[in-house]
Amino acid sequence: MTLPLLSRRTVLQGLGVTLSLPLLEAMMPHSLAASASSGGKTAPRRMAFVYVPNGIHMEDWTPATEGALTELTPTLKPLAPFKDDLLVLTGLTADKARPNGDGPGDHARAMSAFLTGSQPLKTAGANIKVGISADQFAAQQIGNATRFPTLEIGTEGGRQAGNCDSGYSCAYSSTISWRTESSPVAKETNPRLVFERLFGNGKGTDTNSLKAAGYKKSLLDFVSEDARSLRNRLGSADTRKLDEYLDGVREIERRLAKFDQPSEIKGAPAGAKAPTGLPKSQSDHLKLMGDMMVLAFQADLTRICTFVFANEGSNKPYREIGISEGHHDLSHHGRKKEKMEKIAQINKFHIEALAYVLGKLKSIKEGDKSLLDSCMIAYGSGNSDGNRHNHDNLPILLMGKGGGSIKTGRHIKYAKETPVANLWIEMMDRMGVKVAKFGDSKGRLTGLNG
Repeated sequence: MTLPLLSRRTVLQGLGVTLSLPLLEAMMPHSLAASASSGGKTAPRRMAFVYVPNGIHMEDWTPATEGALTELTPTLKPLAPFKDDLLVLTGLTADKARPNGDGPGDHARAMSAFLTGSQPLKTAGANIKVGISADQFAAQQIGNATRFPTLEIGTEGGRQAGNCDSGYSCAYSSTISWRTESSPVAKETNPRLVFERLFGNGKGTDTNSLKAAGYKKSLLDFVSEDARSLRNRLGSADTRKLDEYLDGVREIERRLAKFDQPSEIKGAPAGAKAPTGLPKSQSDHLKLMGDMMVLAFQADLTRICTFVFANEGSNKPYREIGISEGHHDLSHHGRKKEKMEKIAQINKFHIEALAYVLGKLKSIKEGDKSLLDSCMIAYGSGNSDGNRHNHDNLPILLMGKGGGSIKTGRHIKYAKETPVANLWIEMMDRMGVKVAKFGDSKGRLTGLNG
């Protein structure tokens, strides 16, 4: 018996809760479902921009030779399971992160120019101006296909005003996403709020939105009746996929709940409790925010995301890997071996967090492909060597096959001064965004499809 076709926008609903679903075969006409199971390209494409600050220790990053990725460098070793899903791109430049007559302020320029390809106006006042970012430009054309046009997340908050870098507004060094040339888009750093925005009322402003009626339940408890009803309409493969998805949601809830429990503050008066909501471990924080991006892509809540691991110029220490000095201070290593080794450790720590996210994406099936196969995940920094504040030969990775449009497993070298904005054009084009020129681009980035 042929079951009725499910709408792609089918959701599970309960009291104040809307739970979107992953792509199921029951949502596709029979011919497309058969195509999906035999490798057809039916899944929507997604793209994400993941940013790390203060540059990279390039000696431990850059592959020795161009071509097939036979062996990964020390910093990239955690990506070994995803070597065939990876492109290492060298030679790309963010020219508008350079002074170009504006003097100091490389960190502010690095982040604000990275996705805009535009020179930020040097000001610490309210008259900030840079340019629209690639994620927001794409959202203007294709954002209406999903519940959320874009998702902006990170693990470090930041001010939108004041002087944070040599006369540049704090907005520049803490914001990667710009809706217009003068409208920075703040990122959300609290995983609980992101979760509630995705699966609660969609506003992300009420930290108790899932408990508003006095309940202390799992989100899944609210939608259990709807889920049971839906299972009766699904085949065995879709039922298994639905259960895996719901199990994943519940596991994230458990982890979030761990950070919602108040804890005693050492040395504080008896009964004083620490604030809740943010993981103390940077690794846990990065993984949880990565889970939010994966869930949003899996449920097709958005197809565009920015994920800032830390703000540009961030000076936070990484004590969980034995580094008590600030990241920014270490990045000005003066070629001292001990400091360079610590920078390489921080770089590898970030890559390990990236590997966790890629593992999640790769584990989720869409037809006989993975969710990672439909993605384009760009990872990098607007600085190259943080000691020199240079903005050429940026450390850039591109992961995922873009729905079969990208040939991965390679290291590609580009000519000096090739704008990184050329890459953004290629990614946007594969998302169905019409763009001939963006920021300081000089054309298309060749070679991605082999």
